[in-house]
Amino acid sequence: MKVLLVAEYRDGKLLGSSSELIHFAQTLGAESAMVLIGSESALPAYSGTLYLADAARVGEFNPGVHKQLILDVVAKEQPQMVVLPHSSYGWDLAPRLAIALKAAQVSEVMEVKDGQLVVGACNAKLRRTLKPNTAVSVVTLQAGAFTPTAEPSGTPEIVRLEANAGGDIAFQGYEAAEATGVDLSKAEVIVSAGRGIGKPENLAIIEALAKALKGEYGASRPVVDSDWADHSRQVGTTGQTVSPKLYVACGISGAIQHLAGMKKSEFVIAINTDKEAPISEVADVLAVADLKQLVPILTEKLSA
Repeated sequence: MKVLLVAEYRDGKLLGSSSELIHFAQTLGAESAMVLIGSESALPAYSGTLYLADAARVGEFNPGVHKQLILDVVAKEQPQMVVLPHSSYGWDLAPRLAIALKAAQVSEVMEVKDGQLVVGACNAKLRRTLKPNTAVSVVTLQAGAFTPTAEPSGTPEIVRLEANAGGDIAFQGYEAAEATGVDLSKAEVIVSAGRGIGKPENLAIIEALAKALKGEYGASRPVVDSDWADHSRQVGTTGQTVSPKLYVACGISGAIQHLAGMKKSEFVIAINTDKEAPISEVADVLAVADLKQLVPILTEKLSA
């Protein structure tokens, strides 16, 4: 099987999602090539063929031109799958490519199981396994789902792509989103609450532990969806991506969307009654205990 990876270049920088694309191809056991509309000064660590177009010439965001460049490479490489990051760039390009190729599109893949693609369903509370039935498929990858376990390496073999700037869109630049609520990305210590806290009143014990550790409190998606905590506190792919020195997960099972948002934490402590919970796979320390009993004791000892 051959896959064509489409890397993302934004604001003069190659995004880290390129390494996730490479790891996905390796997980699938597929041969790969890559397309980048970017710059030779910012190349991915990749040992395959890289088709490179100059973003300074064609624009970092120019959907019509980018689509045609990718279609030209598809015609040459004949891949069975075109893979993009599930980002604003991927959201825009994937359906354009799927229509042009008459291909099935699978969005936000979170896992590969027995060679098939796993995606979320029912607001990510369930999973389903899909197998495209078209000759070519277009796929986007959930952010963080295919983070490599080791730093990627390699030097690509560059094949230059030429295209004239055009299209009916004039790219003006990027505008930062207005900051609202708490910025957990800057916190060195985060104590997060999951569904295991039981009821909204118990969020207070999570806040107390965070305060004792001189940190911030966060929350998993189920806690936010239940309106127990503000969305600005949510950690995960649909919330904030964090990398604190210490992350304490309280009553969090460890759904892949949550793990993707906190797996770069330097040290992880998990408190859970289930020793087999997925969070245990990333935890440096797992306390198999009732958080409603253990957390107040920890807070008391730290406060003393």
